[in-house]
Amino acid sequence: MAAQPKEINLVVEELRKLVGDRVTTAKGVLDQHGQDVFSTKCVPPDAVVFVESTEEVAEIVKICNRHYVPLIPFGTGTALEGHFMAINGGISLDMSRMNKILRVSPEDMDVTVQAGVTRKQLNEFIKDDGLFFPIDPGADASIGGMSSTRASGTNAVRYGTMRENVLSLTVVLPDGRIIRTARRARKSSAGYDITKLFVGAEGTLGVITEVTLRLHGIPEAISAAICSFETLKGAVDTVIQTIQMGIPMARIELLDEVQVDSVNKYSKLGLPAKPLLMLEFHGTEAGVKEQVETFKMIAEENGGSDFDWKIRPEDRNELWKARHEAAFANLAYRPGCMAYTADVCVPISRLTDCIVETKKDIQESWLTAPMIGHVGDGNFHVSFLIMMDDPKELAEAKRLNARLVSRAIQMDGTCSGEHGIGINKKPYLAEEHGETVDVMRMIKKCFDPHNIMNPGKIFDL
Repeated sequence: MAAQPKEINLVVEELRKLVGDRVTTAKGVLDQHGQDVFSTKCVPPDAVVFVESTEEVAEIVKICNRHYVPLIPFGTGTALEGHFMAINGGISLDMSRMNKILRVSPEDMDVTVQAGVTRKQLNEFIKDDGLFFPIDPGADASIGGMSSTRASGTNAVRYGTMRENVLSLTVVLPDGRIIRTARRARKSSAGYDITKLFVGAEGTLGVITEVTLRLHGIPEAISAAICSFETLKGAVDTVIQTIQMGIPMARIELLDEVQVDSVNKYSKLGLPAKPLLMLEFHGTEAGVKEQVETFKMIAEENGGSDFDWKIRPEDRNELWKARHEAAFANLAYRPGCMAYTADVCVPISRLTDCIVETKKDIQESWLTAPMIGHVGDGNFHVSFLIMMDDPKELAEAKRLNARLVSRAIQMDGTCSGEHGIGINKKPYLAEEHGETVDVMRMIKKCFDPHNIMNPGKIFDL
């Protein structure tokens, strides 16, 4: 149910008394907080409030709860599945001013930050301690947003996702209570794992205001590389064999020949127009050298060639910058298009089958659809480059995506490896989880009986 204008006006009035001019109803700001980074659809909130402390968030939540007005947490706006579209109206809670790094413990290799701190800001702050935070979704997302969507990215094959790297959270519950979900100990058997419940909840159970994270030491040696293949199957088989042999890859990214062409044109590279793996190895000098040689042997057996190793930091940074700009490269590849993006993940043993069958579907269609993926953990994306105002193209993209999702789920995979559910993937959640979705609804109702926390996301009540 949408928020009523009378209640919205009462809430905005109370919020202005609480935080003054940090509440706005300016159209430009509202539109910014109601639209995904690549979406043409905008569903703005009724007001935006810029918060500065956990205690302030708690007071705002109490006001919204009292008036049954929806509240949508907002980080940096880089989500992809409609996570912060205000489909029921309400208040957007902008966390960007909660950007303080509260504590760093180099000896414990952990840190506590406010939710608005971004990953690049954090890594710049801790690098002089010889530490880094490895979760790298590409965009300079906020730590709170990354926790809420259970983000991962290019380093996940070695360092895990946000699920493995969040130690504790400070959360404001829908009734305004402030809880801390865990202590800083690296393991605990004390009660329910409430931390993991909020990691990936997409703001539907409460507002994350502080995050304690696991950190990692900056490796002694880092080597990056590219390797081309004659066939997509050869590239994917190389990934599977590399993982099965236990080579501790830091990054292993797949680009099909269409994605390579897109990246070449956008980032002014001269990569061979073939299926390509982008790689990175972390460790000691001797360890990295051994990993490189073992990988090269596996790749050559699967038709790999055109090896190009990158050791200098500036060369590695150029390579990964091009990888992270792939989404923008795709938008430029077909001017005027939007990217309708798939995000599946399957067990590594089924990865070749899933990718090869998906590629066959694309080749039998008329759509342009580059493929890219964090294939070291079985996660890949297809970007259907379509004109959103063309119903035929949109219908074809939805058809191909539905086939891909069903294929992944039948292989015991998931409809979303890292982007979350939001609005866009709700139809697939029941196909994947069945009656478990009812359990999710029970948890939601228990935490949020008035359904004010980012309502309409993940599933409907």
